[in-house]
Amino acid sequence: MNFKHFISILTLLVSLSINASENHIDTAQKAHAASSAPHAADAHNDENKPFDPVPTIMHHVQDANEFHILGSVSMPLPVIIYNKTKGTFFKTMSSAFHPHHGEGTVEVDGYKMEHARIQSVAGDEIIDLSITKNVFGMLLGMIIVFIIMFSIKGKYNTIDKAPKGLQGVMEPLVQFVAHDIARDNIGKNYMTFVPFLMSVFFFILINNLLGLLPFFPGGANVTGNTGFTLVLALCAFLMINIFAKKDYWGHIFNMPGVPKAVLILLTPLEIVGLFIKPVALMLRLFGNILGGHITILSIASLVFILGSAGKSLGGSLAGGVIAIPLLIFVNAMELFVAFLQAYVFTLLTSIFIGIAQEEHHAHH
Repeated sequence: MNFKHFISILTLLVSLSINASENHIDTAQKAHAASSAPHAADAHNDENKPFDPVPTIMHHVQDANEFHILGSVSMPLPVIIYNKTKGTFFKTMSSAFHPHHGEGTVEVDGYKMEHARIQSVAGDEIIDLSITKNVFGMLLGMIIVFIIMFSIKGKYNTIDKAPKGLQGVMEPLVQFVAHDIARDNIGKNYMTFVPFLMSVFFFILINNLLGLLPFFPGGANVTGNTGFTLVLALCAFLMINIFAKKDYWGHIFNMPGVPKAVLILLTPLEIVGLFIKPVALMLRLFGNILGGHITILSIASLVFILGSAGKSLGGSLAGGVIAIPLLIFVNAMELFVAFLQAYVFTLLTSIFIGIAQEEHHAHH
């Protein structure tokens, strides 16, 4: 395996993911969070109101300009804002928005932090280029993959030794991606695409596993973010179509044996199919990971929901008796899903690449 290609491609994936993730604006989630804020405040002030898990769940699955650790303790992250309206940059640390004493946030140079994201007080159009929680998670995932791969590469310099330790764990995975996924689905030119597929598989897998950690530095919903999955799908789209064979394009624009009149209808559908493939890759990974995180947080909220409904320690205990076994089961399933979704994304990408690499000699 060419590790130089591996490193260069992985670096490209991370840099593109950072840009896509930070420029992605989900207005629906912002509107939901804004509408939920008054209810969350009322629940805090009025002990008689039942626990509302929605604001807490949405806070954990959304991106943020700071990394929440425990209680009111957060790790500040760099804030870099480009104000398109004024044409200026604003740079600081997220800790600048928190007062030295007490809770809440303060305004800094015309910017405020709401729901852990930076916004302009005047409503100016801004582009958030900050190192957010998801970007931090991606960078951490990249570093972990680098460390693992470089340590394994160094061990292969000593020959005639059976793999053990980390090398023994990683070698079956590397062989699995290279042979069972790439070679079986792409064919004779599979080694051209192994560095890319290897990068995608381990990058998704590491970020999936980090997202399952309930404490810092894990917990970021990286692979459940459409910016992240969009860029991965875009990279797959480029790999599929840039290296596609002539027969692949011939079957899209001039399918052999099909009457010209039918081609008028069939060709646009084939062109649409070019974009359906990466969209399917993006939505499948995003939906499964986000759904898993919401499920875990919803089950954990049972403790507080039943405790609030029971108005006693008995309610909390009942919630714990119900929630803890479910959490153990769901977390075990999510651990399996972390590997499964990395495998499915890589497998589908290799299948799409294999279709584009197929040569139909019978038509020549």
